[in-house]
Amino acid sequence: MNAVTKPSVLFVCVHNAGRSQMAAAFLSTLAAGEIEVRSAGSAPADSVNPAAVAAMQEIGIDMSAETPKILTTDAVKESDVVITMGCGDACPIYPGKRYEDWPLDDPAGEGVEGVRPIRDEIRTRIEALIADLLPADK
Repeated sequence: MNAVTKPSVLFVCVHNAGRSQMAAAFLSTLAAGEIEVRSAGSAPADSVNPAAVAAMQEIGIDMSAETPKILTTDAVKESDVVITMGCGDACPIYPGKRYEDWPLDDPAGEGVEGVRPIRDEIRTRIEALIADLLPADK
């Protein structure tokens, strides 16, 4: 049996502690397992931004167990779509990959109030991405 492979998305930001973690959590939750999700950073932080965790918790998404991961060449090779989070991150470019840059404010140093608008913009972008990657008529 030849199973159709799921599309895969990699979210990249410098510290893999805020924007990319929120995007990955949204995509994992809203795509209900239909899309493979990865996130990574070129210089990962020691832990995920607590304000980002709190902002996501407010809407019922728990990412408290996530940890920042280092960006690897393999992660890029294994992903169909690579989305950088507005931080000018250096990312290896491979033919046949789809690259997008989402210019989002950095939530570092922000409280929950400052993270909410970033979270909400990420959700809007994730919903559009899901609609693009998972056509309703499949």
